[in-house]
Formats: sequence, structure tokens, C-alpha cells
Amino acid sequence: MTTVAAYAAPAAKAPLERTTIERRAVREHDILIDIKFAGICHSDIHQAREGWGEAIFPMVPGHEIAGVVSEVGPGVTRFKVGDRVGVGCLVDSCRECENCKAGLEQHCTGGSVGTYNAIGKDGEPTYGGYSEKVVVDENFVVGIPEGLSLDEAAPLLCAGITTYSPLKKWGAGPGKKVAVIGLGGLGHMGVKIAHALGAEVTVLSQSLRKKDDGLKLGADHYYATSDENTFKELAGTFDLILSTVSAPLDFGAYLGLLKTGGALVNVGAPEEPVALNLFSLIGGNKTLAGSMIGGIAETQEMLDFCASHGLGAEIELIAASEINEAYERVVNSDVRYRFVIDTATI
Repeated sequence: MTTVAAYAAPAAKAPLERTTIERRAVREHDILIDIKFAGICHSDIHQAREGWGEAIFPMVPGHEIAGVVSEVGPGVTRFKVGDRVGVGCLVDSCRECENCKAGLEQHCTGGSVGTYNAIGKDGEPTYGGYSEKVVVDENFVVGIPEGLSLDEAAPLLCAGITTYSPLKKWGAGPGKKVAVIGLGGLGHMGVKIAHALGAEVTVLSQSLRKKDDGLKLGADHYYATSDENTFKELAGTFDLILSTVSAPLDFGAYLGLLKTGGALVNVGAPEEPVALNLFSLIGGNKTLAGSMIGGIAETQEMLDFCASHGLGAEIELIAASEINEAYERVVNSDVRYRFVIDTATI
């Protein structure tokens, strides 16, 4: 066991505070990672505040982890000391079910293990990236290509894969019109990736406040959803709409923006149920879908794609002492576009 410093929420809705946690000894297929940077995802806030249901405390959030390998177990074959690596939302799964064998570990029917706020196969709670070090099985670690700086790569381990996976699955590419709802931590990566895939990209945001940013990030068009004319002007326009916001939407209105056979895919997860008139789906053979991160192999594919296209996250680097302030700013949409903790300050 190794004792390391970390920032933890001692109880639901309580401010995060500096503490120490125990990391397990390195087992045969484990690697010990010196964490260099950890992104702050909105899901960290949902879980630390029990917005998505009962949680495990004390909680060390963080599933956007970038660091360097400092020790490997005797059976490790994929990584060596000194390698630049990342850990996303998963640290284990059953590895035997149909989904795991298909590279869909996030949908493990035996129960995948989250990087934090979960119970590992050893019965111990998992603690995330707001800490100095982490021990993870090599099969749930990905390599960070040299073309990406570690600080800008950290958010890709959630925000990158969460947008890359549905954009690929639903065919974003040349000749396709893609809209991204929201230009935040997820949305800004959705715009970058959809543009790099060759799609014509439109941002749908509440206001035009971030329009200049959106166009710089790769959007071709930018519309304010607070303007009722937007929904008239863009009716029947898009092949794919990616919703990255965690607020409940008027889904009927957004489905009206799809072409016949188009899809609206949700990666944002509102805490409240949403209402939907099914005629808005039936008319036009439309699809309302969801997508949850991606498997380990696809996460590596995403990192390689981002490196080859020079796509890092747009970040604001903060000290660990600023985490609680950063949480409030995320809730108020006051970040461009992802807070990343310099873990040397923990």
C-alpha cells in the first residue's frame, strides 16, 4: 500500500478538501502512474453532489487522468516505466461478457468498475484522479501519443471519447451536416472532432456569446437557440445532432431540426426526466439515442486520431486549491473549456 495526497469530498455537497488515501500495492498486471494532470468533468460535480443518486464517500473524483508510468507489475507487457499514459472512466470490467469481448467494456453486463465512486473487484472503493498517484490494471490504461501535451490530453479521456464515439458511430464525415448542442467541455471537443472528420458543423448554443470561439474551433455556423427563428430556419437540416448539455431540452423542437432518418444523440445527462411526444420521432423516421464514453480500444483510437490532427482540449490550468471555485464556475458555464488540475499542487 502507498499513501498519497488527494482532494476528496467528505460528504454529499461538501466542499472538497485535501486528505490522504491508500493506493494498493502493484499487482502482477498493474501499473503505478504518477498523475500529472486531472481534468474536471461536469459528471464529477453531479456525483460529488449526489445529483445522479446515492454515492460513496469520501469521494476522490477525477476520470480524466494523464501521467507517467513509475512502476509496472511483473506480468505487464503493454507499458514500461516512463511511458505517457491516460486513464478514463473505467478501471475494470468482467472481461468475459459479450460486450467486453466486443470492446464495449463500458457496457459490461457483469458490471464495469468506475475510476471513482465505485467498488472494485477487491471490494475496496475506487478513488479517482484528484490525487498524486493511481494504480490501474494495464488493460484499462491507454497510451498518450507524443503529439499531445499531457495537460491538453487529460480531458480527452472523457470529453474526447464521449464525443468521438457517437460521431464515428453515426457517420459524421464529408457530406454530412452535424450540429453540436452546447459549447462547453464536451461540446468544444465535439466541434473539433466533427470538423476533423470532415463534417459541416453547426453549434447550437443558448446565446451567441461564444460564437467567435466556436468558429475558431472548427464550426462552420453558429446559432442561438434562444432565438425562435433558429428552429424555423434550420428545420430539417441535420443528419446528426449531438447534445452535450446536462440540462433538460425541448426534444421535440430539436428533433424538428433533423432530416428524414436523422439522429439526435445524447451524451449530456440531465438529473431530471424529460418529456417527449413520440410523434416527433415517428414523423421522419428519426432516432433519439444515447452514447456512453467508449471502450478501451476506441479510446486509444480517439487519442491517436486527436494526435494526428493536433486536437487537444482547450484548458484552464488550475491549482488543487481552486477545485471548489472551479466547480461553481463549471455549474455557471464559466470555463473555456475544461478545467485541468496541476496535480503537483495537491
